[in-house]
Amino acid sequence: MNRASLEKRPDEVATMFDDVAPKYDVVNDVLSMGQTRRWRRIVVDAMDVKVGQKVLDLAAGTGTSSEPYADAGVNVVACDFSLGMLKVGKRRRPDIDFIAGDATNLPFADNSFDASTISFGLRNVVEPRKALEEMLRVTKPGGRLVIAEFSHPVVPLWRNLYTEYLMRALPAIATKVSSNPDAYVYLAESIRAWPDQDHLAQWLSDAGWTDITYRNLSGGIVAVHRAQKPAEHRESVPVAKLRRQIKPRRSGSQPS
Repeated sequence: MNRASLEKRPDEVATMFDDVAPKYDVVNDVLSMGQTRRWRRIVVDAMDVKVGQKVLDLAAGTGTSSEPYADAGVNVVACDFSLGMLKVGKRRRPDIDFIAGDATNLPFADNSFDASTISFGLRNVVEPRKALEEMLRVTKPGGRLVIAEFSHPVVPLWRNLYTEYLMRALPAIATKVSSNPDAYVYLAESIRAWPDQDHLAQWLSDAGWTDITYRNLSGGIVAVHRAQKPAEHRESVPVAKLRRQIKPRRSGSQPS
């Protein structure tokens, strides 16, 4: 069994995902109690891309996050560093362009995509800030970025219950349904160690993205951040000002 450490060495993380690739999507549905499908629909809506446009789906895994774009006539590129994940995806959806790539050194030219997205993969990158800069580089001026990532529940009681689930129930369930339950211990730890919604928003600003907003899902278990690549370079926005910008887009304090 392979279990990556929180140092997030790319070789360890890639091998871990190779191990879980065959059952990855089924296990995700079980562990999220079916919520992953709803979260992905919200990401697709937030992308708001049109037929014929080109989208980068980074950390696409087996391509479940890429399928809605392909089905809608969008030219989607599914990029991941796990060859095991890509092989599973290519067998299921040979019509989708699956490409192996490192999020911190993307194999694409500047301004290649109309929009970019990454779902539940940014926290597995060894240098997530560099990945944000790379996505900025390959996205066209005026193009959009949408990130879905596990985050911090906004209600203290809900946050405590969720942490208890992550560290106790999730590994126990994974033992019954996954071929590599140790991998889900790492995933639980990586979620707990990930920064909160405002910190990720500031990272986006530091990387050069603008018009940053986010929406909490399921009470903040997941946050969907949206941002835009400016036509010209702008200075990063101080965090206090950034929070005033994004506050109107935050969800209410109750789980949704």
